Amino acid sequence: MVDARRSVPRTDAVLADARVQSASTRLGRARVKAGVSVALEHCRNGRIEAAEVVDSVLDTLPESATSLRRVVNATGVLVHTNLGRAPLSAAAVEAMGVAAGATDVELDLQTGRRGSRGRGALDALAAAVPQAQAVHVVNNGAAALLLVAAGLAAGRTIVIARGELVEIGDGFRIPDLLESAGATLREVGTTNRAHLDDYERAIDDDTALVLKVHPSNFMVCGFTSSVPVRALSTLPVPVVADIGSGLLRPHRRLPEEPSADHALRDGAALVTASGDKLLGGPQAGLLLGRADLVQMLRRHPIARALRISKVTLSALEATLTGPIPPVPAALAASVDDLRVRAERIRADLEEVVDARVVDSIAAVGGGGAPGVTLPSVAVALPHDWAAALRAGPTPVLGHVEHGDLLLDLIAVDPAEDSTIVQAVRAIATGHGVR
Repeated sequence: MVDARRSVPRTDAVLADARVQSASTRLGRARVKAGVSVALEHCRNGRIEAAEVVDSVLDTLPESATSLRRVVNATGVLVHTNLGRAPLSAAAVEAMGVAAGATDVELDLQTGRRGSRGRGALDALAAAVPQAQAVHVVNNGAAALLLVAAGLAAGRTIVIARGELVEIGDGFRIPDLLESAGATLREVGTTNRAHLDDYERAIDDDTALVLKVHPSNFMVCGFTSSVPVRALSTLPVPVVADIGSGLLRPHRRLPEEPSADHALRDGAALVTASGDKLLGGPQAGLLLGRADLVQMLRRHPIARALRISKVTLSALEATLTGPIPPVPAALAASVDDLRVRAERIRADLEEVVDARVVDSIAAVGGGGAPGVTLPSVAVALPHDWAAALRAGPTPVLGHVEHGDLLLDLIAVDPAEDSTIVQAVRAIATGHGVR
């Protein structure tokens, strides 16, 4: 009797296969070799034939060297925190590829000497918000606020309304962030109401600034009042407006959402915001405002620890100067166009499943425009398909409502419509649906 183990290929022979070598180039030899070892063990145990080893290796390897997976965001939430917030534009992705190699990020090619880091991105940001005398960028919105507190209010007092002491997600709270920088908070007003004279009585010689925080992810309705930036700017200390969502200019669909342009026009000395929300760019924290304050913060020791990478700088610049990014594009999407796409998807699926086109209500998400609803259109499927769509080769994420799985198209790139069709068809075939 011939020992079946003699037919098991050698490890080096499998690694020498052209397709396996290509995978090693893409994923790294160590990962591929581990996959080869598993496949060979299966071959020794008789679970696969020797001729199937290479195919088995390739089938078990990931598409890329990262564990992150591309998903289709059909949840109806434009800026979905759990899905990485703003998807980047094609221009931003291309710019990141350029920045991945050696670049002139801190080199003046004319003189051959050290240059100003990220000048292109900073110039683009300044051009986008002409009201700002100066701008600076750090690694996220919370970092921008931390730098302000450390640079302007360490050992001093920040005056803030009680109703604006918000939690920004995953248990992180604005008061804890500010106090970690050495600032002392002086709360004014009540949970639901604050008035200008509350601030006036709170300001003394120890006051460094007044902070106005946009609630971002909640609303207080009913018997409420708050003091706008325009009124706060009459006080004898700088006003810092944390607008959160990164809206640089007013948007017609978000009339109540604060913008950097309006806050500065209304007298804010500084504005802080995120770059990966309504701006539609990479994760970044924006600081805009008075030149003396921005320069002071840019030179603060903590600013070095909060510095963003050349890859982020390049993506931010491309977001600001390139074609409209996905999030602003989604905000501008018309219901009629969404319905045409939904009908096309339904027609492509009618042979395998009873899909329906339904009206849907979308949301901005990401701590932006709380309470604002966006009319949208979705493709309705059986609710119990949600898990299967999440588990597919390219996960498709929707939301279940009234017994239906709704695949909302407002945040879906039109180029991904075919991916939805392919994913649903694959599940329908597996379910044995007509």
